[in-house]
Amino acid sequence: MVKEPGYISGVSVAHQNCSVEAIDAAAADSQRAGVDSLLEAPGVTEAVVLQTCNRSEQYVVTEDPAAGRAALKPAIADVPDSAVVEMGHEESLRHLLRVAAGLESLVPGEDQILGQVRDAYEDARHADGLGPVLDEAVTKAIHVGERARTETAINEGVVSLGSAAVELAERECDLDAATALVIGAGEIATLAAKALDARSDVAHLSVANRTVPHAEHVASMVDVSASAMGLEELPSALDRADLVVSATGSPEPIVEPTTFEATGETVVVDIGQPRDVPPAVDAVPDVAVFDLDDLEAVTAQTRANREAAAAAVEDIVEDELVHLLTRYKRSRADDVISTMYESAERVKARELEQALASMDLDDDEREVVEAMADSLVNQLLAAPTKSLRDAAEADDWDTIDTALQLFDPDFGDEEFPPSVASADGDVPERFSGLVDADD
Repeated sequence: MVKEPGYISGVSVAHQNCSVEAIDAAAADSQRAGVDSLLEAPGVTEAVVLQTCNRSEQYVVTEDPAAGRAALKPAIADVPDSAVVEMGHEESLRHLLRVAAGLESLVPGEDQILGQVRDAYEDARHADGLGPVLDEAVTKAIHVGERARTETAINEGVVSLGSAAVELAERECDLDAATALVIGAGEIATLAAKALDARSDVAHLSVANRTVPHAEHVASMVDVSASAMGLEELPSALDRADLVVSATGSPEPIVEPTTFEATGETVVVDIGQPRDVPPAVDAVPDVAVFDLDDLEAVTAQTRANREAAAAAVEDIVEDELVHLLTRYKRSRADDVISTMYESAERVKARELEQALASMDLDDDEREVVEAMADSLVNQLLAAPTKSLRDAAEADDWDTIDTALQLFDPDFGDEEFPPSVASADGDVPERFSGLVDADD
């Protein structure tokens, strides 16, 4: 029997259904570590892990869907059922495309997710987690994300968590002549620093990070007065700050609740995942703490303004999903068609050898006979080739099995015999016209 190609299974724990704590509970130590762990599960041949501030998602490829679901169970063992979205093959593909396009983001159309999908792709590649199924899927997702941002207005307005954090801060305090502190030097922290520079007239911006040269780099990217420091200087910096935006990747809170007891009126926007600022700080007088959940209100107006653009992006996603599914199915058909060619090639070569051995032909005559044999194979395989491709697109694997058994009764003894196709999937040149006829 023909085995269907790999089946994608996925799980998503994201901001739409849960808190940041649930997202953290579903996250691996790193994307690469997550891929390594998934590849150790029985039956898993490919894996990709995507972890951001707003989501923790894992995808695997298996022959048996049940094996895929089993491989993903450990990732969601400590997560409430209500926070988990489990996805089959087509649902996983559609979701990946939507994520890269920005349709699943807290800030619709935000640009950072596209870079994060690229990072997930690279991490999976370095961990040997990519094969023909997920490589094609994630590459298509990146393509969809690029189309969404170049062909629609989905990323106009507030397009990052960093800028959303600054917009929230502007609603809560007067930033003119204020002292601001950004904790972290990653992509989101950098965007927050740039947003503070562009949207307000802060008097001074401090950037604190565990690695001071990284903080210095962020500080150098803004025009306002700015300075860099290590995390050990946080207590004094917090005393001076009117606004704090924290966006590190630390697995533990980076400040103690007592640090805020004497800071006076301070607005804190914590967009770290997990939280950089412990929940106990919420109870400190004069300190207003906002986290990722609070950014939902900030993005409401942006979301409303992007409805038309989102509709256009939805169309792009569905169009590209159809193309992706068709490519998978055509690839399946090409595998079995190549097997059929191999069978025909063996029969033709055997019969030609016997016929030519019984005849005394010169070179030109031999070429005529060989050309006639090739032509016969082309004509005999034309109809089965079309039928096999149609059957693959309709997921009719019984028809494919039957056709291959007719052309090669011994086919069932092999799972996928070595193909006469070249490494890029091409069949011998003399058959190229036949295979391309239906493209």
